[in-house]
Amino acid sequence: MSFINTIRRRFVFLFLVVFGVSLVTFVISHMIPGNPAEMIAGDKAPKELVEKIYKDMGLDRPVLVQYFKYMSNLLQGDLGISIRTQRPVLDDILIFFPATLELAAVALSISLIFGVPLGGLSALWKGKAIDHIGHTISVTGISTPAFWLGLLLIYFFYGKLGILPASGRIDSSLAPPVHVTGLYLVDSLIAGDWTAFKSAFKYLLLPSLTLGFIHVGVVMRQIRSAMLEVLREDYIRTARASGLSPARIVLDHALRNALIPSVTIVGLAFGDLLYGAVLTESIFAWPGMGNYVVLSITALDFPAIMGFTIVASTVYVLVNLVVDLIYAALDPQIRAIG
Repeated sequence: MSFINTIRRRFVFLFLVVFGVSLVTFVISHMIPGNPAEMIAGDKAPKELVEKIYKDMGLDRPVLVQYFKYMSNLLQGDLGISIRTQRPVLDDILIFFPATLELAAVALSISLIFGVPLGGLSALWKGKAIDHIGHTISVTGISTPAFWLGLLLIYFFYGKLGILPASGRIDSSLAPPVHVTGLYLVDSLIAGDWTAFKSAFKYLLLPSLTLGFIHVGVVMRQIRSAMLEVLREDYIRTARASGLSPARIVLDHALRNALIPSVTIVGLAFGDLLYGAVLTESIFAWPGMGNYVVLSITALDFPAIMGFTIVASTVYVLVNLVVDLIYAALDPQIRAIG
């Protein structure tokens, strides 16, 4: 029953978030100076044509009427037509979202691969050299702007060393793998195309390192804090008195229990990566949702901006729902109290 209640509460929260975000975004987007009809018609278009396009788009109606019309279409799964691409916004999202999802997933993997061991070692050797190194990496990662780090990586690995590409998703001489999921790494593995897999992985490295490094510090600090708390528990002292090896105590008891409260941070980090990919994708010309929405903003493409905001908000709430369910599955106390 508690599982059903959790699902129900989250979907009510999802509705409220989508409603609030859509309202704020809709109002702000219509306050921005500029006329989308003029951008569609062109600079030299006659005034009559601009007025006709403006009326056909429904922009002559009050903002409140436009909003209710948009929400009515949204409830039917219609995100509108992109002004810039002249395609349904939902179709554009289905094209570009997999690239952002793949980038965020690889970046999160990098954060976990480096952040979890570093946080654990920092807790085990608190005040030692490894702890100071971890603290330095954590502070550096958290305080480093993504755009600056991205440009720095491009300068060294592409400009100076020439060993990694600076933009794109796969080598231009290669055809993308057969579309199954939209994730090039997964699709190339399904097709058994190792050449495409290596190329896609190579193009992923710089943007995923940029995003991943920033979140290494977040993961590392959370693991360190949780590990220090767990190491003070009575059952850890009992395990030591029982003669268990230090490695078994750390891996089977301390780290395992420290990971439970860290699930929330990891889930929030993944949602943050989807939003944070906007700047990174622009720097690396990564063909994902971030790059798509930046181009849409410059073109005053209101439907595309709204579509991105609603999808990103929905994914963020759903990620939090998954985190809650995983947390309950990992922690027996949560399951016991419902």
